[in-house]
Amino acid sequence: MNDQARRVTRPFRFGVVAPIGSDLPTWRDRVRRIADSGYSTLLMPDVPTWQPALAPTLATAAALTDLRIGSWVYAAALREPWSTAWEAHSLSVLTEGRFEMGIGAGRPGIEVELGLPAVSPAERRARMRETVATLRTFDGPDLHTPVVMAVSGPKSQALALEVADAVTFVLSPEDDRVETTNRVRDFAGTRDIELVQHVSVVGDGVAPFMAPPTLDTAALRAADSLLILPSDPAAAAGEIQRRREEIGFSYFVIGADFADTLAPVVAELAGQ
Repeated sequence: MNDQARRVTRPFRFGVVAPIGSDLPTWRDRVRRIADSGYSTLLMPDVPTWQPALAPTLATAAALTDLRIGSWVYAAALREPWSTAWEAHSLSVLTEGRFEMGIGAGRPGIEVELGLPAVSPAERRARMRETVATLRTFDGPDLHTPVVMAVSGPKSQALALEVADAVTFVLSPEDDRVETTNRVRDFAGTRDIELVQHVSVVGDGVAPFMAPPTLDTAALRAADSLLILPSDPAAAAGEIQRRREEIGFSYFVIGADFADTLAPVVAELAGQ
């Protein structure tokens, strides 16, 4: 029996990436509605200058509801390990353990676009490792901030196997179901790690901050990509169940624009 076959079947949970794309009262109402619909986690992208900073926005969301909160995801290309770890630890303390630190290398070239020095892939991975190690030091023996790591190639996957509690795979639009399934099944180790599915498209809608707005949704369907879910709740629920059964994904992250559409799915599957 291989590692994938031995993997524990985890209960479903669902997160929502909810950047501030409107006035604050509308965003606060959206956060409360997400919580009332049974979602587990409110997530914010790490996009400096595009919206208010991630940490105070998440703290505001945590004060509005009992949702867990998280970064989706800290971009190592933009962040120094010590200050990032301190911010993450502080959010864990202030929310009494409701914060999850999502971290990844960051989109290629994002630091140069913001006028910062270029950061190599190796340095990005080194920053990710140091951030997690420093976070564990800050947390000490009485607190464990969950770490969700966004991974692409084998080196980042190996790092996640060492230090992460959960992993989400960075997929390209060309990755089809078979390729993605094989990739996830090859991700094996002695630790049981939660598998997270980043879903950037529902029906024909593309979630802001989760994929380029020009993404070809018809091409995703043709490739049987895992980046997309049907907009019909019954079909989406069936597909989500299939992905857990066949691949092991149990935590699904969607864009806030689709939270109401998939609320029936959450009501049916969350916690099962």
